[in-house]
Amino acid sequence: MTSPPHDSRKSLSVVVPVYNAAQNLPELVERLEPVLVANCDEYELIMVNDGSKDESWKLIDDLAKDRGWVRGIDLTRNYGQHNALLVGIRAAQKEIILTMDDDLQHPPEEIPKLMAALTDDLDVVYGTPEELPHSAGRNLASMITKIILQKAMGADTARRIDAFRIFRRVMREGFAKFSGPFVSIDVLLTWATSRFSWIYVEHEPRKRGQSNYTFYRLLTHALNLLTGFSTLPLQIASWTGFATLIFGFFAMSYALIRNFIEGAAPAGFPFLVSLVTILSGAQLMALGIIGEYLARAHFRIMDRPAFVIRQETD
Repeated sequence: MTSPPHDSRKSLSVVVPVYNAAQNLPELVERLEPVLVANCDEYELIMVNDGSKDESWKLIDDLAKDRGWVRGIDLTRNYGQHNALLVGIRAAQKEIILTMDDDLQHPPEEIPKLMAALTDDLDVVYGTPEELPHSAGRNLASMITKIILQKAMGADTARRIDAFRIFRRVMREGFAKFSGPFVSIDVLLTWATSRFSWIYVEHEPRKRGQSNYTFYRLLTHALNLLTGFSTLPLQIASWTGFATLIFGFFAMSYALIRNFIEGAAPAGFPFLVSLVTILSGAQLMALGIIGEYLARAHFRIMDRPAFVIRQETD
């Protein structure tokens, strides 16, 4: 008779990337503690200070001294949310890892829902809001990013991704050797599994401060996703080149047919300028896309780190 399997969902590491969130951290820890005590046998909170300019690291250090289950990691500068998450994920010691934001928009009280949703046939579960709680511009940029992420991940769940996610620690083995400066945790998780799902959870409005993800930063992140984890732009460049080649062929055929049938070619200068402009634009677009990929390869060759740790709590 075999013994019942160990319920690894009772062993939880919570990873929180922190950036200028000093005013939120005490409440975050106070709300997390009763949830973890009630639902987990083993638990820890890892807060990664991503180059904050306020008192975030001092608060993290103080919280870690008062509570043995709190750990802090201080990065040398601001590397970005996903890079900070990668630090915490690699430092996690429990069987299940949960990530959440530092702004209290992800209610700690919703964690049991995510834990229950991570059934034996799943490896990653996202907690997504029923309505996006941001401005129209931010929501548009977020939607564009998720569409692009769907292409990079190759998973339909990409439309429902959120920073409020739970997954098995073993998933990090799929990207254990990853060292590039451009990080997307959601894409890296697809290197280890295809068993994704999502559930609706409550999201609270931001109580203090403002989001660090602007429309521009989200679009920049989308571009990094495309050129860092997908060949879609190269395929677009190839199809654009093919389309302009076909257009040029038909344009030339049209000119030759008119010359043979009517004895007159189409008006030369405007026609030629239009054709050259289209072809030049397609070439420059293709070169730009190839340049983005060369830049990514250049950074990889430079062996630029994804993060550098300054210190950790004792």
